[in-house]
Amino acid sequence: MYELIQITDISYYIQSPAKIGLVRLNDTDVCLIDSGNDKDAGKKAKRVLDGRGWQLKAIYNTHSNADHIGGNAYLQKQTGCPIYAPGMEAAFTRHPILEPAFLYGGYPFKDLRHKFLMAKESDAKELTPDVLPEGFQLIPLPGHFFDMVGFRAPDGVVYLADCLSSKETLDKYPISFIYDVAAYLDTLEKVANMSAPMFVPAHAPATEDISGLARYNMDKARGVAEQILALCREPSGFEDLLNELTRVYDLTMNYEQYVLVGSTVRSYLAWLKDTGRLDGFFEGGRLLWKRV
Repeated sequence: MYELIQITDISYYIQSPAKIGLVRLNDTDVCLIDSGNDKDAGKKAKRVLDGRGWQLKAIYNTHSNADHIGGNAYLQKQTGCPIYAPGMEAAFTRHPILEPAFLYGGYPFKDLRHKFLMAKESDAKELTPDVLPEGFQLIPLPGHFFDMVGFRAPDGVVYLADCLSSKETLDKYPISFIYDVAAYLDTLEKVANMSAPMFVPAHAPATEDISGLARYNMDKARGVAEQILALCREPSGFEDLLNELTRVYDLTMNYEQYVLVGSTVRSYLAWLKDTGRLDGFFEGGRLLWKRV
């Protein structure tokens, strides 16, 4: 773990639970794409840089999930490097309490205020194309999170962040986290049609051909939607649906899984309602969902 993997003369990644992209800007300067899940990840990334005599010039965050920005604070303190994050992700990076608060839907209790859902705050500026090094391309990848992006390096290597998961992960955890289902499917369709010398997803093996995995992710998402529709043949409340989905997919709940899976199920319900396949109505104090 935390081994430096070289792809081309300038493009690398550091193998970690959420891959850290690394691109050489010249003989001495590099930038990182994300920073890992915590301070320890930041320390290990810095050891990699120090071992090569490289200077960190900037961190470009793909999005603000804690496992992608967890090393920001340490690396920024050690090197003084600027950090950039796209759109709303910059606010979440500066104010990381927003992630568990968003997932829970209110002030998060202590069990949700930990490094897996809430990174240390870092001083992130908004990521725009004009702050990128020469030859870099910003790739919008919305769906998994608010304003997630990927990057195409000057040599064509594409860093894909969390827009898809490995087949093994999806087979074990079919309900992967999604914020906006419509945008997620559109992003996967776009990715399936991309070409590059190498694709580097954060949570799947690097590959020269991403199309098959992108379509596998799409099929899994549509399968979850169909399962929700099947469960809503009779009026069902959110907690009833969540309980049935944990049974169908053999999921084990804890506080973290509850908010991640629960938020995703709510996103599916919103998408299915907006596309006219579900409707909601109130019975007493409960919102119930019924297939149209």
